[in-house]
Amino acid sequence: MFREEDLMDTIQPKKMGLDVDNPYKGQYENYIGGQWVAPVGGEYFDNVSPITGKPFCRVPRSGAADIEKALDAAHAARKSWARTSTTERANLLWRMADRMEQNLLLLAVADSIDNGKPVRETMAADLPLAIDHLRYFAGCIR
Repeated sequence: MFREEDLMDTIQPKKMGLDVDNPYKGQYENYIGGQWVAPVGGEYFDNVSPITGKPFCRVPRSGAADIEKALDAAHAARKSWARTSTTERANLLWRMADRMEQNLLLLAVADSIDNGKPVRETMAADLPLAIDHLRYFAGCIR
């Protein structure tokens, strides 16, 4: 069973020579309609790192009711998003790319903890490519 106090025992980026704190908190909720909400069924499961074989956080075990809530929120946001200009949309993508670039090491460590991929590979390939894609599509919609 996952205990939040075990989190830092599971993954310690600073002990690996990385100048970043553990990017995960103990438990997450669903992000629906601009808010963090518990899963309707109240169930969570342990997210296990392939690096250690130990849980590093708990995530919602979402079901059909959670999906319906998310779909309802998405449908409700559709009209306001449709009124968002292409310039605003492009600027949003640029800001996302900038934020990712500013937090490259943190995101790389988070991704590596979650999927076991080496930090250097995530920093040198995966994240820069994602950042490039955001900027490319921002340019396409201007």
